[in-house]
Amino acid sequence: MVIEAPYPDLNELLVLIGEAGRRMSDIDATEGGAGNISVYIGWPVEPRRVFPNMERYDLPEPVPDVGGDAFVITGSGRRLREIMQDPPANVGFLQVDQEGSAATLYTSPRRLFARLTTEFNSHLAVHLDQVRRTGTNFHAIIHAQPPYLTYLSHIPRYQDKAYLNTHLLRWQPEMIVNLPEGLGCIPFLIPGSPDLMAATVSALRTHRVALWGKHGVMARSDLSVKRASDRIEYAEAGARYEYMNLANGEMGEGLSPEEVRAICAAFGVKQSVY
Repeated sequence: MVIEAPYPDLNELLVLIGEAGRRMSDIDATEGGAGNISVYIGWPVEPRRVFPNMERYDLPEPVPDVGGDAFVITGSGRRLREIMQDPPANVGFLQVDQEGSAATLYTSPRRLFARLTTEFNSHLAVHLDQVRRTGTNFHAIIHAQPPYLTYLSHIPRYQDKAYLNTHLLRWQPEMIVNLPEGLGCIPFLIPGSPDLMAATVSALRTHRVALWGKHGVMARSDLSVKRASDRIEYAEAGARYEYMNLANGEMGEGLSPEEVRAICAAFGVKQSVY
């Protein structure tokens, strides 16, 4: 997917990031400073009217594939629910140089964070992988900690991808339409670690949401920030139904595989779960 001109301007993107952050808070997926958002922008953007302060930023690795491009990234420890109140105070604008070897971090005088999110290595790796594989000029990523999804990831049988997906996507017809590949599953790995980064890149090549075992989720979209938050919301709704069913002695049957396949046939959905 490539976004065509006229492109969203910086202020529009900041509003959408704020709205996505608030929605994640509404579903209790961002307690305290948990969660983070980043957006890759592959068209020219002038940041200095919004972010006049400048400093050098050391990239974790050279990124020639996105030379000259930019990222908007939440600050470490910032509350996603508060981004809407003052987006420039809570996010930074990272401009990569033309060679992709260095970057400049632009921030607001009202900046409320010392550094960018500690999960940025995973964000950057996923952005780069998607740009290389698809040629997209826009990519949004959200990490959040939805309680029902996170809880289920502590139960051994839900750590199996096939079991997780067939049980979560059976509760509403919209589930398979919006998550036709289901969720990718990653066992618990140390937050911010190279292992988690590599596993997330792999999972999000074939899925739009990846469940980080005993931690949370990461979702992506090459259409909009809010589309990524929608995907987390759909997955969390499935997990909530599944939790309710467990609490009710598993009395609900959900949609059968045949019913799910009929939905997909009716709406032209290519799915890989059932």
